[in-house]
Amino acid sequence: MFPKLSFRQLLLGVFLLIAALLGATSVHALLTLDRLAAHSREAGRHAIALTENAQRLAERSVAMERSARQFLVLDDPAFRDRYADAWRDAQTVLQAIADGLPGTPPGAFVDWRKRGEAAWAVLETPRMKRAQRQQALNQALNGLPALSHLLEEEVKREVERRNQALLDELDQRRAILTSQVAMSIALAALLALSFGAWLSRPLKQIEQAIHRLGENQYGDAIDVYGPGDLRRLGRQLNWLRQRLFDLEADKSRFLRHISHELKTPLAALVEGVSLLEDQVLGALTPQQREIAAILRQNTASLQNQIEDLLRYNAANFEAQNLRRQPCDPAELLAGVVASQQLQMQARGVRAVVEGAARPPRLDRDKIAIAVSNLLSNAVRFSPPDGVVRFALSEHQRALRIDCVDQGPGVAPDDAARVFEPFYQGERQPPGARRGNGIGLSIVREYVVAHGGSLQLLPSEAGAHFRIELPYED
Repeated sequence: MFPKLSFRQLLLGVFLLIAALLGATSVHALLTLDRLAAHSREAGRHAIALTENAQRLAERSVAMERSARQFLVLDDPAFRDRYADAWRDAQTVLQAIADGLPGTPPGAFVDWRKRGEAAWAVLETPRMKRAQRQQALNQALNGLPALSHLLEEEVKREVERRNQALLDELDQRRAILTSQVAMSIALAALLALSFGAWLSRPLKQIEQAIHRLGENQYGDAIDVYGPGDLRRLGRQLNWLRQRLFDLEADKSRFLRHISHELKTPLAALVEGVSLLEDQVLGALTPQQREIAAILRQNTASLQNQIEDLLRYNAANFEAQNLRRQPCDPAELLAGVVASQQLQMQARGVRAVVEGAARPPRLDRDKIAIAVSNLLSNAVRFSPPDGVVRFALSEHQRALRIDCVDQGPGVAPDDAARVFEPFYQGERQPPGARRGNGIGLSIVREYVVAHGGSLQLLPSEAGAHFRIELPYED
């Protein structure tokens, strides 16, 4: 997806897309408000026009009645003409009201016209007696005020209806705008989260790749999916992984070769020192025996160092080949403690195992070696009558093994490098031969190979190491 675009271009595109979405919503809201304002102005003009026409119709009806009655009394044609003018004006107003009230029944308008026409017919009939004309005129005009009032009420109801319709439309538009704004915000947030998660995935892959390189895990190829610049960075990291893998392989071959080459002359030295100490070639003077003892001690030390070097090199290789199976952690710790019972008795140290946890799937032999190295290290630094405590527990779907001793602990300056191979801390047990500094390195190799972690935790007294091994899903 977008492999040719860079991380910066995609990020800018996402921001522009979100801005466009929110901008479109804002423009739609402005257009809706403008349309509502136009509807409001139109409704106001219509209400004013209807009200004015209703008032004008009432005035025309009064003028018609007054002119008709004056004509009957004075028999002046001018008053009849006034009635005719008021009648024509009233018909125009009545038609405007009828056009503005499409929902009103036409009976009121028809009745109003009939009464006006009946009154006009009376005014145009000169042969009728005065009393008859007065009675006919009263019958024609008496209902006009009631009809005008009825039409005024209809106008009021129409104005109220239109106002209510405008308010309903306003509420409806407001609800629509609210939902659109909420949906736009939710969609913008969803887009931001989706693109953020998609863009952060290659960064997480790069972080994990760098972490694996830092943990000396070179077996899995590094393949980063995402923008073009991050994919190029992934290819460069993969080249670096291959280069480090080759260097690690060269180092392992060199160590195996040099260790093998050293063992042959070393065996000859050991055999020669043994012959000298056994006085096969003749009796030795006290000075010669002292020199032979020094030779024996140093050859034994050199042999141990070579064997430790081979053991560390083998651990690096074996850590990549795990044979996982369900294993009871309490039983594994009990077996490790039993295997070192003689060493603990010789130093007057004892070990206890506390807690319990579910059996994980792990390589029992390698974790046993890791725990055994922790225990031998703790026994080596523990004082007489000291106690080494192992605690089992579960934390966040991981098996946790804590190892706490009562020794001098790890110096603060050594804490950052204590897991490095061949590093020896400044706090060493009195009278003991200095180790080669690979025991904790092997522990770390086996724990990391299981996807776990090894930590040195702060402790008021002694050293506190913690192993965490994740449970497989």
